[in-house]
Amino acid sequence: MLFAISFIWSLHIAGISERDLVNQGGWNLVWRFVVAAIHPELSREFLLLTLNASLKTLAYAVCSTFFSILIGLIAGVLSSEVWWSIGNNQTPWLFGRGILAFPRAIHELIWGLFLINIFGLDPLVAILAIAIPFGAITAKVFSEILDETPRQPLLALLNSGASPFSAFVYGLFPQAFPNLLSYSFYRFECSIRSAAVLGIIGAGGLGYQLLLSLQSLRYEQMWTLLGALIILSGSTDFGCTWLRDRWGLPSRLDLNVLNFQQHRKLLQRDSVFISILAAIILFIFSFWYVQADFSKLWQVRSYERLATIIQIALPPNTSQLNQLFTLATRTLAMSILAIASAGFGGIILAFLAARNFVLPQGILSDATKSSQLHLTFLRWGVLLCTRFFLLFIRAVPEPIWALIFLFVLFPGILPGAIALGLHNLGILGRLMAEVVENLDQRPLRSLQAAGATNPQVFLYGVLPSTFPRFFAYILYRWEVCMRATVIVGIVGAGGLGRLLTEQLSSFDYNSLLTTLIVFVILTFIVDLISASVRKTLR
Repeated sequence: MLFAISFIWSLHIAGISERDLVNQGGWNLVWRFVVAAIHPELSREFLLLTLNASLKTLAYAVCSTFFSILIGLIAGVLSSEVWWSIGNNQTPWLFGRGILAFPRAIHELIWGLFLINIFGLDPLVAILAIAIPFGAITAKVFSEILDETPRQPLLALLNSGASPFSAFVYGLFPQAFPNLLSYSFYRFECSIRSAAVLGIIGAGGLGYQLLLSLQSLRYEQMWTLLGALIILSGSTDFGCTWLRDRWGLPSRLDLNVLNFQQHRKLLQRDSVFISILAAIILFIFSFWYVQADFSKLWQVRSYERLATIIQIALPPNTSQLNQLFTLATRTLAMSILAIASAGFGGIILAFLAARNFVLPQGILSDATKSSQLHLTFLRWGVLLCTRFFLLFIRAVPEPIWALIFLFVLFPGILPGAIALGLHNLGILGRLMAEVVENLDQRPLRSLQAAGATNPQVFLYGVLPSTFPRFFAYILYRWEVCMRATVIVGIVGAGGLGRLLTEQLSSFDYNSLLTTLIVFVILTFIVDLISASVRKTLR
């Protein structure tokens, strides 16, 4: 009931009942954009430019993922309950999680705009802008994984006289390692998308070239760049999925239930050595390619600029609280509309993108028809088309989607909500398809053995097993949607994001601090609602 009320309220805030929503003159631009897909820009000079932008986006993602995991591992251990419970001290882990809540509430694009004022236009800005919030998010997830890991081996080592550190390293960490590794792969996939988004602030890469081509209406170039971004995102997704399958890590976000021990012989033979060697080569290449000036981190000049900004920002300007409240409600409505459309579409497409649901010999396949060749081709066609569609819409950054929809929709939260909804639909559809593929087959086989029809197996076996995870993912992405309202606001979708950008560009740090406080409070409210509902779903 609360969701239905909030959804209707969000539609009202978006002005869905108003007549002047569609700009009829923009359809010509949309048609030109679609037609340009037939003949993308394939000149040698532009292909070299696209290759350079792709490598830069990949290098940013690799460097930022490295620091995110490093921050997440250290802060995750220090903010975990189990680490402090060894010493019978419960207070520090709560304090640690409270500190981590602030950096992860602010989107990486805002971090980038802020860090530019300190370090200038340096590749270091893009790396830190992703590493800081992603490191805080990774720390939160890592701490939850450590807290949910069985503690019997840890307690056995402590009772046998082992030191707390040794008991933690040898008793708890080996059990949690598969899940930490699986989430690290997922964080790398997210870094690819964030590295593309940061191109909007001038960091270079595919996102920057996409924005230039869209603003100059060079749609043929846009499709070439979009193709490169899809290839980069798709190959990253495929590579990470292949490694997780080889290592018995079927899930990105959930705790992996497969026994990691049974894959150790396979890992020792080939996968570990090759993967470590490839990772080292990729790290060395990425840090060399971006040419970031890390010496700025300890230069006195950088700290002087930071101190000046803090001095100017205090005390915060509270003269615009009424405007901030109005914009906060619009931002919240944008996030609700986005996640509602993404969640509904993700649930539908998840089953069409799941191998064990669509392909022959799947969950609901008919043995009498599974051998028919034309049905096999049809099933493969549905699977591949659905997966490509999900890959395409999640590979395109949200600001690019927002700019495209602003061709035919007047500025407001509606184009921003549609852009966020499309992008998150691609992510949710893939995550939910993974849930379907990891279903425990035993209850389903029991229902079929008892004579249940395919619709009954779906209603009483598949849906009860998948819907709790579906809703948990939707709530998790709602938190991300809330943060991402900033980046669509920058390009004219309204909300607090547009105001934050104006305040940053005009160096109005007093008002900026107030807007950031309101935005962080709003993000915390969404986070608390999401966490409480997800807790009941467990």
